[in-house]
Amino acid sequence: MSAQSPSREALLRQARRIFLDQSELPRGLISDRLAQSWQRSRSAGVSPVGRCEEAPRLAGPALRQSLAAHRDFLAHARPVLEHLFAQVRDSHSMVILADRSGLLLQALGDPDFLAKAERVALAPGASWHEQHRGTNAIGTALVEGGPVEIRGAEHFLERNAFLACTAAPICDPAGQVLGALDISCDQRAYHPHTRALVRTAAQMIENRLLLARHGQGLLLRLHPQAEGIGSVAEGILAVAEEGRLIGANRAALAMLGLGFADLGAVSLARIFMIPFGEFIAWGRRHPGQALRLRLQQGEEVYVQIQGERAPSARPDGPRPEAARVGADALAELETGDARLGAAIARARRLLDKPIPLVLQGESGVGKELFAQAMHASSARRDKPFVALNCAALPESLIESELFGYTPGTFTGARKNGSLGRLREAHGGTLFLDEIGDMPLSLQTRLLRVLQERQVTPLGEGQPVAVDFALICATHRRLKEEVDAGRFRADLYYRINGLALNLPALRERSDLAALVRQMLAQLAPGQPLALAGEVREAFASYAWPGNLRQLFNGLRTAVALLEAGETRIGWAHLPDDLVEELQRQPAAVVQQQGESLESLSRAAIEKVLVEERGNVSATARRLGISRNTLYRKLKRSQEGA
Repeated sequence: MSAQSPSREALLRQARRIFLDQSELPRGLISDRLAQSWQRSRSAGVSPVGRCEEAPRLAGPALRQSLAAHRDFLAHARPVLEHLFAQVRDSHSMVILADRSGLLLQALGDPDFLAKAERVALAPGASWHEQHRGTNAIGTALVEGGPVEIRGAEHFLERNAFLACTAAPICDPAGQVLGALDISCDQRAYHPHTRALVRTAAQMIENRLLLARHGQGLLLRLHPQAEGIGSVAEGILAVAEEGRLIGANRAALAMLGLGFADLGAVSLARIFMIPFGEFIAWGRRHPGQALRLRLQQGEEVYVQIQGERAPSARPDGPRPEAARVGADALAELETGDARLGAAIARARRLLDKPIPLVLQGESGVGKELFAQAMHASSARRDKPFVALNCAALPESLIESELFGYTPGTFTGARKNGSLGRLREAHGGTLFLDEIGDMPLSLQTRLLRVLQERQVTPLGEGQPVAVDFALICATHRRLKEEVDAGRFRADLYYRINGLALNLPALRERSDLAALVRQMLAQLAPGQPLALAGEVREAFASYAWPGNLRQLFNGLRTAVALLEAGETRIGWAHLPDDLVEELQRQPAAVVQQQGESLESLSRAAIEKVLVEERGNVSATARRLGISRNTLYRKLKRSQEGA
């Protein structure tokens, strides 16, 4: 990352001197857009030098009241903010969410930079509207209604010249501005990729808001390429019963040549030149498939129908409650694998029911990720998700970590004591990873807590009531551990309301989709893909570390890409992974392929028998369409 070039700084200094001395700026020194913002700032009475004593700033109860008023907006934006901050961590940066008035609602940042930002009031509760802070990315983006980048001395206030800020407005599904998303950093650490990161993240928040408002109705997902449906770049349309558009994201409007002002006035028939009833009928005949349609302008897009009056409305389709699920966190885990889809479908039936869940599978298959998705899809989503790895703590500390303790209970204890993980999870979800490694002595205490729903901290005689959803995970076979005397039978039956086996990566059929999803997470907005020979090697590799190994390998590859590179080849992968990928014998590749096919066939046959030959019910449990199931059954018969 390089600092601003001297010529650019010199032009800015010259422009500022002229602007402060005269009322007009000669054209060409700075952009017209920046000159207009400076002029608006001066007209608002903002002084470019000194402190902003008049700028409003909320604190205490007033700030809490404002945050409460924006609760839904914050709830949908917060996961994206956390994901975005993970991309810029350790780069002297911060990620900021503001409301439509420029009030800063939330900020995540590196501690060293947060301290510097606080000195210029770049913190929750402060107003960064252009009328209060002059030209700045947040305030100017809100005024102009589009993405804005303000670097260094482009800021109206001289005291903000150390900043480089990039912001994009966030709109609700009807086009009303809700606020702005911003990345601010030391201007010496500025990187041009920030623009794409901010715009993509703002789009992700808008998509979440759209699905929250219209996810139970009829949705259309579209993209010029069929493979683009389901990606962050897809267009999403919400449609009323008569085929009228009632909501959209920016990507869809751009593809269709429309604006937010067209919502409520434009029908599908006008856009796609196909009768609405015929369109819906096609979707019911071809669930989950994308239809290629020509737009009025001549371009072609692929459109997939989703929602109540689409494929789910068929008499033999999923039950109405399944059709209303929408794009929640569990749905986001589905990338096309039948076994995982079946596990998700079964887990979904447990949501908000007092039934504990045990997740079984090899290390790295995503058990904690699955547990987090269960929590985020439940009514407890706004309460704590507390995870404890029972195998990672010394036996002497597990009891105090779980049950908490009062001050002075033992040497080395915290001065104020500790709530303990069980009480921290009150109202939310407790995730006990590797519960098969919990010492027998503590299994007895945990059983008592689960039976009585009360916790007695160490050093305290008074029990405290607790309420949480329980999800456990283990790579061990707990029934065998019970038979061997290493796990209490009564605890096993208490926690084992439903046991789900999560498939290993080598057993899954959705590797290509997983790679696309992970690359989109690691490099939002960048069209990254695997080189052909790497893709083939990935497909035949056993992946002993499962999803964790795949993600770590891709994360390294993305970090090693040069600017402008979009194909991941051997040179971008960790050396140890390359060595393993390249030494796979052809016979192993063929054997693994046959093994995967047989596993898929066995899973289908098992569920088909359990559903007494009911194809629709089998497809629902496997999380695939009936057409896909018919194809797999036909292929199985042909190979028999």
